[in-house]
Amino acid sequence: MYVATEGSALVVRVKICTCIALKKIVGFSNIKGGNILDSKLAFKRVLLKLSGEALMGAGEYGIEPSAISGFAEEIVEIHKLGLQTAVVIGGGNIFRGITASAKGMDRSTADHMGMLATVINGLALQDAIERLGVKVRVMTAISMHEVAEPYIRRRAVRHLEKDRIVIFVAGTGNPFFSTDTAAALRAMEIQADIILKATKVDGIYDSDPVTNPKAKRFDKLTYLDVLQKGLKVMDAAAISVCMDNNLPILVFNLTERGNIKRAVCGEEIGTRVGN
Repeated sequence: MYVATEGSALVVRVKICTCIALKKIVGFSNIKGGNILDSKLAFKRVLLKLSGEALMGAGEYGIEPSAISGFAEEIVEIHKLGLQTAVVIGGGNIFRGITASAKGMDRSTADHMGMLATVINGLALQDAIERLGVKVRVMTAISMHEVAEPYIRRRAVRHLEKDRIVIFVAGTGNPFFSTDTAAALRAMEIQADIILKATKVDGIYDSDPVTNPKAKRFDKLTYLDVLQKGLKVMDAAAISVCMDNNLPILVFNLTERGNIKRAVCGEEIGTRVGN
C-alpha cells in the first residue's frame, strides 16, 4: 500500500485542491498563514492610529480595562480576517509632551516623557491582545531591550508576514514629532495600504462638532484641503508625508463598535483623505 509522505506530489495536490475547495465553498479569496483572507477586505495591510485618550474610556486619566479590552477584541477581529495589522498608539491619556512644554518644561524632555507614555499604552494593548490568543509584538523607537523589541523595518514587515500584530511605540524616537507623524512614517516604511485614524468623532468637520451642532462633516478631502483649511485631523508634518507618498487616510469614529471592521471592508464611513 502506498503511503504519501509530506513532500510527495500527492500531498501537494491534496493541499491545492483543499484551498480551491475552501475558496469556492466559503467565498474566501486567499489562504494566508494561520488565517483565511476574506475576499470582502478592501486592504491587505493597514496601520491603525489609536489615540491614547481613547484608552481612558469614561475616565479622565490612565487606562480603563474595559476600553482597552474592547479595542483589543476589534483589532483581533480584523486580524482573523487575514488582514496584516500594525498599530501606532499615542500617550495622551498619561502624558502630553506639548502640553507640558507650554507650561514651561523643556520641549525635548517633555516629548521624551510622552514617548514613554506610549510604551506603557503599547504594553497594555499587547497584554489585552495576547489574552485573546493572538501573537503580537511591541516595537519601540527608543531602545529598551528588556521591555520591547527595537524597531527594525525589515523585522516589522516579517512579523506582519508571519501573521503577528505589530504595535509601534515611542513615536519616531525624536522630540518635536507627534505620534501622527510616526504613524505616517511607519505606514510608509511597512508599505501599508492606508492609515486608519480612529477618533472620537465620525469624520472630519469644518469646526468642532461638540461645540457647534451645525458643523459640516466632509465625506472626502484632499491633502491640500486639510492643510489649507487648517483642519485638526493630523498635524501638518503627517499630512505632508502622506501627500508626498499618496498614502490615503480614513478618519472614523472609534467609539462605535464594529467601525474598524467596516473600515477595512471598504464601507463608506468617516472621512477619506487623499488626492
